Amino acid sequence: MKELEEVLKDWEPVIGLECHTELTTLQTKMFCGCRLSHDDEPNTNVCPVCLGMPGALPAPNKAAIQSIVLAGLATNCEIMKRSMFYRKNYFYPDMAKNFQTTQGPIAFCMGGWLDLEVTGAAARERYDDGTLTPGPEGGYIAHVGITRIHMEEDAAKMIHVGGIDGRIDGADHSLIDYNRCGTPLIELVTEPDLRSPEEARLFMEKLRQIFLTLGISDCSLESGSMRCDGNISLRRRGTKKFGTKTELKNINSFKSLHDGLEYEIRRQAEVLEEGGIVYQETRHWETSTKRTLVMRTKETADDYRFFPEPDLAPYDLSEEFIEDVRSRLPELPDARRDRYAQSFGIKRSDAAQIAGDPDVAKFFEAAMEGKDIKLARSVANVILNDLAGYLNAEGKTVATMSITPAQVASLADLLATDAITSSQGREVFQAMAETGKDPAAIVDERGMRQVSDLSALEPVVESVLEACPDQVAQYKGGNTKVIGYLVGQCMKASKGNGNPKLFNQLLSQKLG
Repeated sequence: MKELEEVLKDWEPVIGLECHTELTTLQTKMFCGCRLSHDDEPNTNVCPVCLGMPGALPAPNKAAIQSIVLAGLATNCEIMKRSMFYRKNYFYPDMAKNFQTTQGPIAFCMGGWLDLEVTGAAARERYDDGTLTPGPEGGYIAHVGITRIHMEEDAAKMIHVGGIDGRIDGADHSLIDYNRCGTPLIELVTEPDLRSPEEARLFMEKLRQIFLTLGISDCSLESGSMRCDGNISLRRRGTKKFGTKTELKNINSFKSLHDGLEYEIRRQAEVLEEGGIVYQETRHWETSTKRTLVMRTKETADDYRFFPEPDLAPYDLSEEFIEDVRSRLPELPDARRDRYAQSFGIKRSDAAQIAGDPDVAKFFEAAMEGKDIKLARSVANVILNDLAGYLNAEGKTVATMSITPAQVASLADLLATDAITSSQGREVFQAMAETGKDPAAIVDERGMRQVSDLSALEPVVESVLEACPDQVAQYKGGNTKVIGYLVGQCMKASKGNGNPKLFNQLLSQKLG
């Protein structure tokens, strides 16, 4: 198959997403009082309602409806005061009652949008075509429409024993855990406004940041509490008619979403260029072989025989209910990013990374409490470099680690005042993480504190210049890069305790 860049010269991808998110922060299931849990023994959190036994009647979870309204408000949706549930009929073991309770044409949340910041040559072309608007820092804004966010119940978890990648193909037998069955699940459906795998990944990442900030889900892609279906079709560059789409089902990582869509773009282009037909079908992304495989021919709404749920009355949300939920909206990631960039003076890209994770944002603000704003950049650097690297290596999170905001602020201050070098800073961070000691105490114990007294540094510079006549001649001959070597010699002569910035300044002055 052709490489993606070559394909995109002739073909334009049209991508829409269906993002499924379990409301894992709630206590009970959507239509019964069974406890939510991913970790309990299989089939222990079940009852006649979620097992679909005859005569069992559902009772809606008010907190779940508050959560979906919160999600709708955060994504600029219109909250529909009147909506209802439907039965989506299908015969499969993961839903014992043989239908899923979901919403019909009118969902709780309709017609929203999110904006993405995109860059690159393809974005520039779309800007020239008038489909993107100017964005910050030389980028562009892609406006992604949200068709709806509807509420439904999740299915049971099936384990196909012996199957490839946990799939039924080749399995010896299957097991079913109904603990997950009936978990409140919201599904966000976008308009077909995305034009690349990268934009799809950015959208999914942004949505996850929003939902984490709202506190409605743990949004764990690894455990399946957040997952995504990607709908993808191709059309010739310059045309408007949509092609036939395929659906990539149950994508559970940002990388798989990107790679699966990229493969489908290349596969569909090859089929079309050879005169073949792209069929509307559901496909599976196989990570081991890095290809998509057919699962089934895509169903239509008629196949599911939708009809109104007779056991649940239509919903009439009051204005008071909606406004009460609106009052609970926290500061969202985009607003927090802009505040950090403006109030703390940190780079916008750094502000976006910090603001995107509510736990990291809380940690950053705690580290900056009572501190001079000038320290913010150094604190941000420690968090995004040293702390992020440590958490990734140790498999920990901000919530589970023992490092405190005060310790990070102390280390950031040592770096900002040139008391230690950046390489020493990494050493101090590691020691701090291992021992729990204050960074300043570690620096003093190890004799790391940099000498910034000019009267003490000047003799070192003079001795290095005297010992390096060849490098001095090269510098005066126009090779200014040699000053890096001279700074290194100064650091060596001072046993690593001299301030490299001041060494650089003194050398520049004396070399003229």
